Amino acid sequence: MEKDLCVKTQPSRPFKIILILMEIVWNIASLFKEDSERFNKYSHVLVTPEDGEIIYDFSKNRVDDATLKIVDRSCKKTELFFTWLFVIGLNTPITVNNKDVMPSVNAVLDHMKEFCSQVIGGEWKGFSGKTVTDVVNIGIGGSDLGPLMVTEALKPYQVGPNVHFVSNIDGTHMATTLKKVNPETTLFIIASKTFTTQETITNATTAKEWFLNVAKDPSAVAKHFVALSTNGPKVKDFGIDEKNMFEFWDWVGGRYSLWSAIGLSIAVHIGFENFEKLLSGAHYMDKHFQTTDLDKNVPVLMALLGIWYGDFFGAETHALLPYDQYLHRFAAYFQQGDMESNGKYITRSGSKGTRVIPCDFIAPVHSHNESLRDGLHHRILLSNFLAQTEALMKGKTLQEVEKELQAAGMPAESIEKIKPHKVFEGNRVIWDINSYDQWGVELGKQLAKAIEPELKDKSCVTTSHDASTNGLINFVKTH
Repeated sequence: MEKDLCVKTQPSRPFKIILILMEIVWNIASLFKEDSERFNKYSHVLVTPEDGEIIYDFSKNRVDDATLKIVDRSCKKTELFFTWLFVIGLNTPITVNNKDVMPSVNAVLDHMKEFCSQVIGGEWKGFSGKTVTDVVNIGIGGSDLGPLMVTEALKPYQVGPNVHFVSNIDGTHMATTLKKVNPETTLFIIASKTFTTQETITNATTAKEWFLNVAKDPSAVAKHFVALSTNGPKVKDFGIDEKNMFEFWDWVGGRYSLWSAIGLSIAVHIGFENFEKLLSGAHYMDKHFQTTDLDKNVPVLMALLGIWYGDFFGAETHALLPYDQYLHRFAAYFQQGDMESNGKYITRSGSKGTRVIPCDFIAPVHSHNESLRDGLHHRILLSNFLAQTEALMKGKTLQEVEKELQAAGMPAESIEKIKPHKVFEGNRVIWDINSYDQWGVELGKQLAKAIEPELKDKSCVTTSHDASTNGLINFVKTH
């Protein structure tokens, strides 16, 4: 029965009765009166090597020894295990696909250290001989949210250039950022593993055109653009010197990539010594997570509380409330890490979720910065806007998935295994979900590629979609 509690994320009937009784008789304030040691029992102090103590207090939550044991036992019965996610900054060998990756990791860190020293120390000069005063990080998702959050959080430690971030394909984001900087003293960091991400490369190309309007000489690009990527040929084609490409790998997930080369914007802002301290802090928490008993393991306890409130109390919202202005981007950063991982509509075994989230989409037909690159930015923006409404409305059927996978040359046996998870109908281990499938996102991208040329061609009426999407596309084209 307890296994069903976790896998189905539904309390059993007896447990529902217990929860109702809890609502009636369980007052958290009274629990403190009944147990003078409650705060000491339900709080843990983490002693960091260099930065003092951190206290985690969960005593004001609706838990006691019995309920914690119920959740803990239920999780163990689902063969719960925690996978330690790699964070750069370790001195011990780490093997990925039977290869020790630490020599490569340390080589990238050394490269980052040298680069930061040159930029902060004034050795790195632009095409006109001036030093760097501003850095613009161009990325999306994990290549933006993490570095942006940390640079804001660590503003008091700034020793290097000002750092700006551009992630939105909306041309307004790029246009307003470029108004703040000088092409002679600005360095662009292009963060794209494949160097083919549409939003990132479109923004990067726009930045390059803006830069060349002043610099004139294409060879000057190498002094003002660096890449965080693994695609050397694409980086070189863009005009970036491959010596200024900082590598990271497939096993570095975007949601926790800020500790990799993706964190270059952080390092150049706060200095590499401070960046190493950031790595050291992450390593400390990794070791705590990896080695501490579950009843004192802070990340595990936080996860169990989330499961407790979500599965047993039906909570659908979790608020993060930083009481520090420097942490004003933390909630947005963590929202991606949590929702992109755990916000799935289907479990690995095929069970569907029951929670409905209504969505309202808002988009302007015209933009104040629509002229940027002859409307390309705004056209891509609108194509994604329209595609997401279509994707959420119609999804993708089994028949469409089979046809798509067959066209890709996948064997029939493999198709049968994967197709339930690629169908999209409009806490990973416990909830039996795959934190890394993103079929809804992928479907939106596919549909956007078809819609963009339809928006550009205003000579004919669009009829290739459902009535709503056709109507919206044609409204945009005629206004």
